[in-house]
Amino acid sequence: MTEERTRQGEPADGTESHDPDFPEAFLSFMRQGWRDTELPVTPRPEVPNHAKRRAALAEAFPGETLVIPTGNEKVRANDTDHRFRPGSDFAYLTGDLEPDSVLVLRPGGEPTLFMRPRSSRATDEFFRSRHGELWVGRRPTLREKSTELGLPTADLSELDAALAELAPGRTRVLRGFDARVDAAVRPYDGARAEGQPGRDRELAITIAELKLVKDEWEIAQLQEACDATVRGFEDVARALPADRGVSERLLEGVFALRARHDGNDVGYGSIVGAGEHATILHWVHNHGATRPGELLLMDMGVENRNLYTADVTRVLPVDGRFTPLQRQVYDAVYAAQQAGIEMCRPGVAFRDVHLASMRVLAEALKDLGLLPVSVDEAMDPASTVYRRWTLHGTSHMLGIDVHDCANARKETYREGPLGEGFVLTVEPGLYFQPEDELVPEELRGIGVRIEDDILVTSDGPVNLSAGLPRASAEVETWLAEQREAGPRLPG
Repeated sequence: MTEERTRQGEPADGTESHDPDFPEAFLSFMRQGWRDTELPVTPRPEVPNHAKRRAALAEAFPGETLVIPTGNEKVRANDTDHRFRPGSDFAYLTGDLEPDSVLVLRPGGEPTLFMRPRSSRATDEFFRSRHGELWVGRRPTLREKSTELGLPTADLSELDAALAELAPGRTRVLRGFDARVDAAVRPYDGARAEGQPGRDRELAITIAELKLVKDEWEIAQLQEACDATVRGFEDVARALPADRGVSERLLEGVFALRARHDGNDVGYGSIVGAGEHATILHWVHNHGATRPGELLLMDMGVENRNLYTADVTRVLPVDGRFTPLQRQVYDAVYAAQQAGIEMCRPGVAFRDVHLASMRVLAEALKDLGLLPVSVDEAMDPASTVYRRWTLHGTSHMLGIDVHDCANARKETYREGPLGEGFVLTVEPGLYFQPEDELVPEELRGIGVRIEDDILVTSDGPVNLSAGLPRASAEVETWLAEQREAGPRLPG
């Protein structure tokens, strides 16, 4: 890797305090002989979708100015950064994927995108600054970005002056993404700038609730992410030996290759849990190994290039066949998931998807001799003892975030009804911890979760991740077919 530059004391032109004093002969030579080119940009087809979202948001706050930053690059270690991932709400409203940008929606919905433009050859920034295009590549000009996104643009250097003109009582900010913006526009209600206080919190809520209903373009993005995820699971199955162990991280890496090739990245840290690791809900260390005769739980999703993500979980028998006990547990979770999926219809309460799945699991636990009470008593809100072996909720919204719409009010999300165009996961599970002395020894260390991404329509639920089989016999057949096909590289 080339030597990078520290951020401390960086001058306005982007050079660093420890930069060498280049001789004038070198500087003069670098400033000449460059051909200027333009990027071949055209308006993106989704421009009207983003415009409709901005209009709906502006309509919710008439006469007010709304400030939505995307955020900045985050330091990974010393002078290296994590790969930048735009703020989800900012990307939802603009489609822009670059760091540091800020959307300002003025009264009536008039937008301006403040962005860092191309590093001009009029200064030495293009070869000396960490923002220069010889370091990070060619950035679009203001005009090119405006053409691409259908948005008026302005130089990021003009942002401070624009923010200084805003009336505190008529301005709302999506806080926590850009310290510069948070400091420039103080909260009107006197609360701290951190988080989303008072009026600013209402902005975050409104964006989240707009995101509940996916438009046709968003549904296509989610389908694309799910299709890539199916291919990723196929890649992993083809690399999974039946007769010997391999590292969980090997399988994680195989899926990550597909995610980077077919999309932007993984949508979240991949969970690859072999054996008893499958009983740990968010197992992301992935430093174990598979073993023939045990199960392998994988919770993984591809985030596509427009940042919409899939979220899928499958459990495979490493040697190709479920044992009778493994199959009993798996089939119980499958039945619970099917009961939940069938509830995904407009007007059905979000919580009823969960309850439908949980009743099936409670009945299975009773059949296994584990419930200390009746199924009805276990399902009573005053008891819920069945949750010792299920632990988590059955569903969450899915979209441009893996846990989408998280800022929505309870009455419109967790305690509200499903609507047409909602996309949610259905992911029940049973987890028998290896240290749990209330279950038979042969059950300990078995964890099963099955998860799919479901679109709610007036004609019934649509499984966007149906390209992966779910029933136990179908999983066995699919695994054998993938192994027969052999390993492949994305292409």
